[in-house]
Amino acid sequence: MDSQATVSQADIERLSDKDKADLRQVLAKEEQRNFVQQQSHTFTEICWKKCITSNIKSNVLDSSEGNCLANCVERFFDVTITTQKHLSAMRNQAGH
Repeated sequence: MDSQATVSQADIERLSDKDKADLRQVLAKEEQRNFVQQQSHTFTEICWKKCITSNIKSNVLDSSEGNCLANCVERFFDVTITTQKHLSAMRNQAGH
């Protein structure tokens, strides 16, 4: 039995305007969650390649590698937040 439900365009068209708006909001939140999760994976991979320079022989990173990882990820999040604020401002200006 297929556990995924299929929703047709006709099913969506039968929804009330409020339900359509609610559905759009749920889908936007899910898309945002997926984006953040993908960004996290990307940052982890990039920062790992940049910061981990030795062979890991225990379950503890070298302190310089740990600091590098933390700083690397923080910088990526700073850039992402700044970019999102800028894009939001541009959208708001375009909407007026």
